[in-house]
Amino acid sequence: MSVAERGPAVARTVSLPVPARRPSPSPAKAVVVIAPLSPTIALGLWGIRRKNTMWGDESVTYQLAHRDLSQIWLTAQHVDLVHALYYAVMHEIFGLFGGGLLTLRLPSVLAMSMAASGVGLLALRLAGPRAGLLAGLVFPLLPQVQKYAQEGRSYAMVCALVTWATYALVVSVPHRTWWRWAVYGSTMLLACLLHEFAVLALVAHGVTLVVSRVPRPVLRAWSVTAAGVVAGLLPLAICSAGQSGQVSWIGGPVRLRYFLVVAVVGVACARASLGVRGPVRLSVLAVPILVLPGLLLLIASLVKPLFVDRYVLYSNIGIALLLGAWMDDFHRRQQSSRNAWIAAVAVLAALVPPSLSLRTPQSRSNDVTAIGATVRKEGRPGDGLLYLSGQHRILTAANPEDTRFLTDLALAQDPVSSNTLAGVELPAQDIAARMLEFDRIVAVRTAGAHSPTNPQEEAKTNTLRRHFHEYGTTHVNGARVTVYVRDHDPSPRADPGSSSPGESGGVMR
Repeated sequence: MSVAERGPAVARTVSLPVPARRPSPSPAKAVVVIAPLSPTIALGLWGIRRKNTMWGDESVTYQLAHRDLSQIWLTAQHVDLVHALYYAVMHEIFGLFGGGLLTLRLPSVLAMSMAASGVGLLALRLAGPRAGLLAGLVFPLLPQVQKYAQEGRSYAMVCALVTWATYALVVSVPHRTWWRWAVYGSTMLLACLLHEFAVLALVAHGVTLVVSRVPRPVLRAWSVTAAGVVAGLLPLAICSAGQSGQVSWIGGPVRLRYFLVVAVVGVACARASLGVRGPVRLSVLAVPILVLPGLLLLIASLVKPLFVDRYVLYSNIGIALLLGAWMDDFHRRQQSSRNAWIAAVAVLAALVPPSLSLRTPQSRSNDVTAIGATVRKEGRPGDGLLYLSGQHRILTAANPEDTRFLTDLALAQDPVSSNTLAGVELPAQDIAARMLEFDRIVAVRTAGAHSPTNPQEEAKTNTLRRHFHEYGTTHVNGARVTVYVRDHDPSPRADPGSSSPGESGGVMR
């Protein structure tokens, strides 16, 4: 054979291989990530102002986020340490975009949008593209998700972080690379630092891995990562334990019915033949995160009441996954898609009333905007102002103009200068003496609440009972505003529009 004849063979032997191209993200993944964003943002922006009203917890965020970082830290030493990181984050957001009502709530809308995309990706990985799309679209429709997507508190951010930590966990199981576990651990730790009860999701993750019978190295890697998360959270947990009075208002499970309903529905969906992909089954991941965090809080409530539905908001990840996979299974079993469309329309119709209700001021337990406006309406310039109890001062603090012309009779040091939420009050005898200097006092108390027993509160109530009589009470969402008049002035002139004795305006909640 000649050299010319051998040439091509040699060339073929020494030619370099063409590098393999990395697979580009599948169209299904792009759709599952992007499709849930639009409805989540749309639902989040719909009625986001709630008629320009704000409720008590949001008012606390609003007030503290407007303080300097050093003041936020000093305040956290006395109260609300568990939310200190969130207040610091909101302080920076206010600095960048202004401290208005939209800026207060938009971070929650965006966080919930990220959570919806994460839910879609989880279902895609565990049950397929259609289940992923359905789960991502179901998530923003859930009433609890709609509610807290429009609230200036940390719960939407925590939900988003737990969602993506869960996705990092599912991805880490087959790959076992250290940096994936680092991503999982750091995301979970950040969620826990925003709200301590996010650590209950860590328990759910552990149960998922045990039930899935993952290899020992995976279980060991998770154990080390979980220990790191707990160690990082421990200082905050120890310090905040001294502020347990912050949850003393919880007399029993708060909005337990929603948790029970979605838990039952989720477990029922898990019994269906759901799609299976990879070492972790969707139902084995979704059921623990849906049920365990709330169940653990209920068990803890046998010792001290702790269950509040928003504390485990991230459990909605589980019900969205299960509903998405169940609908996918239902669609596969149907010969015609007609029944599926009828079911979807029926569900959407059923969600309309609660969706409308959630965007009204009455959907929250109080309305500090209405309370402040009522104080302004009922009070005359120079009247005394009294809070029963002093911690309810936060109910009118969002808009100082509402109380500008009234004298706070019990206040010794304002909230900002004292680095507290509600300020520091005078001794009991000084409060009583100041009250007797006024002929009219406007008193603010939460609806149905009893003032705590301490000398200051006893001085307020005893002085009102002995030297004043009730002239009129206005009931607003979450509070009562009462005008008291000294007994030596039996027939004072009422302001136009104020309530007459025994009558009330507004809505009793």
